[in-house]
Amino acid sequence: MAATFRRRLQRGAASTALAALVLAALTASQAPALTEAAAAKKQKPAPPADTPIDGGSTYFTDRPPLHRQAPPHETHDSGRDAALGTGPTEAGLPATVLAAYKKAASAVHASDPGCRLPWQLLAGIGKVESGQARGGAVDAEGTTLQPIIGPQLNGNGFALITDTDGGRYDGDLTHDRAVGPMQFIPSTWSNGGPDGTGWGADGNGDGKKDPHNVFDAALAAGHYLCAGGRDLSAQDDLDRAILGYNDSEDYLRTVLSWYAFYRKGTHEVPDGRGVLPVHRDGATRTGKHGGRSGDGTRQSHGSHAPDRTPGSGKPNKPNHPGKPGGSDGTGPAPGGSGTPTPKPPAPKPPTEPARLTTLERVGDKDLSALAGTEFATPPRVRAKDAAGRAVAGAPVRFTLPASSGARFPGDATSVTVPTDKDGLATAPALRAGDKAGAFTIRATAVGRAAPAVAFGATVKAKPAPKADKIARTSDKELTATAGQPFAEDAVEVEATYQGKIAAGVALTATMVTDDPKPVENDKGPYFKDPEATGKDKDEPVRTLTGLTTDANGLLKLPKIYTDAHAGTFLLRLTTADGAVLTVKLKVAAPAGS
Repeated sequence: MAATFRRRLQRGAASTALAALVLAALTASQAPALTEAAAAKKQKPAPPADTPIDGGSTYFTDRPPLHRQAPPHETHDSGRDAALGTGPTEAGLPATVLAAYKKAASAVHASDPGCRLPWQLLAGIGKVESGQARGGAVDAEGTTLQPIIGPQLNGNGFALITDTDGGRYDGDLTHDRAVGPMQFIPSTWSNGGPDGTGWGADGNGDGKKDPHNVFDAALAAGHYLCAGGRDLSAQDDLDRAILGYNDSEDYLRTVLSWYAFYRKGTHEVPDGRGVLPVHRDGATRTGKHGGRSGDGTRQSHGSHAPDRTPGSGKPNKPNHPGKPGGSDGTGPAPGGSGTPTPKPPAPKPPTEPARLTTLERVGDKDLSALAGTEFATPPRVRAKDAAGRAVAGAPVRFTLPASSGARFPGDATSVTVPTDKDGLATAPALRAGDKAGAFTIRATAVGRAAPAVAFGATVKAKPAPKADKIARTSDKELTATAGQPFAEDAVEVEATYQGKIAAGVALTATMVTDDPKPVENDKGPYFKDPEATGKDKDEPVRTLTGLTTDANGLLKLPKIYTDAHAGTFLLRLTTADGAVLTVKLKVAAPAGS
């Protein structure tokens, strides 16, 4: 697979130390066969050199339960047709999310059977990246009820990726953020694929590729994991595929542990009833990365803290016999100075975000633009709480009626934008459609019951282009023989206005009589209706409307035919502004007549 992403930032020393503790704990929780297989490897696979699929975002570090109760029996050939049954709570997968994983694996198996993609691998990644779409909070089509949006990829602990989608997917106009149940960064989704067209896929057959849809995201993830001819039944290929998602040994072990857990059995639960990740003390991870705060935005929690003894606030010390520095792994590292590895600080409790209660329109006038041009002022709202204070970081969705023809960047009819420090949410550039008319733009607070704000928008027709002169581009005499057509594109004219080319000027072409007050001729040269069918397609047409000059002010008339009449005939071209050109058409009698 061709490398298409920028290099990922390396973690600092403190993160490395913390990752070592988490890695030790994760190793203890994995199935024995999986742990032994990893230990038997001579060397770990070389991690990918480029920015991973999720931009190096933080992720869930919750691990499967150490003990399963009454796991269901199922086959493990590739997991594609594994049976469902009753099992531990954590083995329950939301119905629509589970269907998306199985459908994606089946589609990939059909197109790339050598990859041997198990759906449980998609489930393991989905668990780690988004908690199975926030416990299955999706609609019937598989689209998340609220956007799942990762932290800003601004180079501060993550990859540095400036905005590539105009906020279309992540609502961020300055940097990209990982989005959706499988956490694709917008640049990867749209143009990061091996052929430059992006990894985005249409998994539910609705004609759209939406990273916020679990069917689309799961199929895209399946194609990515199988890229480069990988065989996921081979441990090296499996590891490299997962590391491509997030270049972290901690991440690799976490995904593998969930993969092994799901292979031992799963069962279906209703959408929205999936288990959300919890700490060992039972606290649900709301407001953490991968979960969502009240405004629907996925928040970063920085590092991945190890388990803590309930009520103590201290990390558990997993017992790893033979580990350097003592059985608990906290002693000096080999060749070190004897200083114990520092313990990670206790995580700070999440800050409750300000509660958005009101959206206020900014600007009194309705919006207007000429057809096909950008609106001078984009819609803007201010978010406030119950005390009237500005609310920062709240996602606001701006929506257009598709029939309006107006579009945000990327041909989008809706876009989600977070409010700034002053509580302002400004929609990206809005371009009017080609037709005149009025429509309404709605701004809604994502995940809040605040009343929507409506903006009236009007698209005005562009003034019709003018022409004060029409002239032929050639002075060649136009001749034909009766019953035979004139040469192809025999008549070409140029329209100008005040000496400058006049593009988009509408003209009417009419075959007229040679009278003081000419009228449409009923004999001699004629056109054909290009849209006519059957016997009507050869019927003479002696007036054509809707002809328009091109960007260079030029117009080539359609093919001109002749009937049995010989003589000199007139073709008149006119514009709405009164410009007129009369062209002579000479028709000779057939030889010997």
